[in-house]
Amino acid sequence: MIIIDTHCHLDNEQYYEDIDAVIKKALDSNVKGFLIPGADPKDLPRAVKLAEKYDEVYFAVGVHPYDARAYDIEIMKKYVTHPKCIAIGECGLDYFRLPEDEKEKEEELAIQKDIFIKQIEFAKEVKKPLIVHVRNASNDSKKILLDYNAGDVGGVLHCFNADEQLLTLAKHNFYFGIGGVLTFKNARKLIQVFPKIPKEKIIIETDGPYLTPHPHRGKRNEPFYTTLVASKISELLEISVEEVEEFTTKNAKTLFKEFSNIN
Repeated sequence: MIIIDTHCHLDNEQYYEDIDAVIKKALDSNVKGFLIPGADPKDLPRAVKLAEKYDEVYFAVGVHPYDARAYDIEIMKKYVTHPKCIAIGECGLDYFRLPEDEKEKEEELAIQKDIFIKQIEFAKEVKKPLIVHVRNASNDSKKILLDYNAGDVGGVLHCFNADEQLLTLAKHNFYFGIGGVLTFKNARKLIQVFPKIPKEKIIIETDGPYLTPHPHRGKRNEPFYTTLVASKISELLEISVEEVEEFTTKNAKTLFKEFSNIN
């Protein structure tokens, strides 16, 4: 069986020195698919270069909520037609570090929401699934996704934050990205909610170079560590690792159909 890392920032500067070794190590451990999310438009050329070099690597175009002001529809249009571009995002809402000044806060909220909506509409236009980032913003994120019929294209709630109210999005063509946080000793809430996620809606991710699984916290995360996530899912659901790899890979191929070519 194989694993697909549905969210890894391989274009990040932390991989500049040894990206080929990182990918080889993952491939040798049966991680056979990689999706680089779009976060900051300036990194897109590197993501494209990696996707063109490796058959197993794909990318998405999008703007992280922290970089919402960098949104440029012309850049999105330029890259979205590339044959290795398979999704829109990561887009969404992140209220973790909002300004304390009320006027600045309201401005930031308005910009994030506006750019999130624009990316949903763009995804529907080009018929590609969404990679959705939600942090401390579950109510607004869910409302926008439903109000703007994001379920028409579906997508993944990247780095699912264990908020039960978001589980209903499974009925609207959304999947749940599970990564290293599941292995953290303080992830009690996620561990409690995890069994409530429909098995056919779970996919694996790393969010590398961030959120490295236990016992490697503090080190750089990389696709190889998806094996630790699969092992933790196996433990929690009391099934074999092989079964975890089978259904999460099937789910990833259902959401991101281009991965169907990977065996």
